[in-house]
Amino acid sequence: MAEIEIVELEKIYPDGTQAVEKIDLKIDDGEFMVLVGPSGCGKTSILRMVAGLEEVTSGAVKIGGRDVQHLLPKSRDIAMVFQNYALYPHMTVFDNMAFGLRQRHRSKDEIKRRVNEAARTLGLESELSKKPRALSGGQRQRVAMGRAIVREPQAFLMDEPLSNLDAKLRVEMRVEILHLQRRLKTTTMYVTHDQTEAMTMGDRVAVMRSGVLQQVAKPQELYEHPRNLFVAEFIGSPRMNLLEVDLRNTDNGIAAQFGSYSLLLGDRFLSEHPQLGSPVGSRVVLGIRPEDLSDISMDRNDIAASTLSVVPTLREDMGAEVYIHFDLGIPPFKHDAVTAATQDEMTTAEQPRALVVPFAARLSRGTTAREGETLVLGVNTDRLYVFDPKTGDAI
Repeated sequence: MAEIEIVELEKIYPDGTQAVEKIDLKIDDGEFMVLVGPSGCGKTSILRMVAGLEEVTSGAVKIGGRDVQHLLPKSRDIAMVFQNYALYPHMTVFDNMAFGLRQRHRSKDEIKRRVNEAARTLGLESELSKKPRALSGGQRQRVAMGRAIVREPQAFLMDEPLSNLDAKLRVEMRVEILHLQRRLKTTTMYVTHDQTEAMTMGDRVAVMRSGVLQQVAKPQELYEHPRNLFVAEFIGSPRMNLLEVDLRNTDNGIAAQFGSYSLLLGDRFLSEHPQLGSPVGSRVVLGIRPEDLSDISMDRNDIAASTLSVVPTLREDMGAEVYIHFDLGIPPFKHDAVTAATQDEMTTAEQPRALVVPFAARLSRGTTAREGETLVLGVNTDRLYVFDPKTGDAI
């Protein structure tokens, strides 16, 4: 068994900063668990405490049922893959991959066998005699992976291993790491701030915010049923549209009113949220995923009552789809959770545009929507999300 169990794990630094607050997390044998969240949320601190590179303030870390928090890193039977590769520049690829085995006094024949097997798996057979400076970024990351693989550890711990690669190479390496982990069936903890990596790689994903675990679930579960505003905003691209609305009873049913708009809520949505059945005066935050908006001119089956008439201020052609950004004449919903979820994505230069154009639709590439021209968007009102505006929790 190589399951990893974290029990009430806490990390407080000498200056009083609490990086991790009472985390409970169990990673099953052979599972690929991704820890995701914005910079400074505590995910790397957790990984380093599991590895033994960071002292635990309180709590316990168990690997394979064994309490390891008092063991040195080399005695925990884990292998780490770092963001910066951490290769020895004066050693060949073979020697870099063999280094850990030599430290454990393995025989020459065993070292040669393991390194050659890993090199074959990673497509590095022709690179074994080269030094790291002669390799591309992707090849260096493969060497770092190979060094971990030859150890045959109980668990892999990966700290932002793809962040130094360009976009195309990140996608390729993402697939390679997944194939490798599926074949080896090694328990894996993978840290990233990239929600795309988290959603495409993890068997389950643990979302972190300010040292607190927000939600642990399979990727689709996170997307379909976010526990709170932070998870809802952090998972998904473009981000979820959030509107603070008043719920009102109308002749046609329950409607969400905001600005000059009134949106009739879908029957399925209401059946899944029976607590909204007596909405007079209720004020909630309504979430609409950009892909749940459509260009009504392309789909005449949309219900007229479930539309928004907007004027796009920006069109982004993405190839297979089109992102339309628009303003609804009301300010975007503000909440601490929303600010925290977007802090990594929004640079100072981007803030003005994000405030002016706070809403987005993800349309099919055939849309004729243009900047400055009125566009009628159909809203899938059966696929809405609703949150408490005070607590930020899902209703």
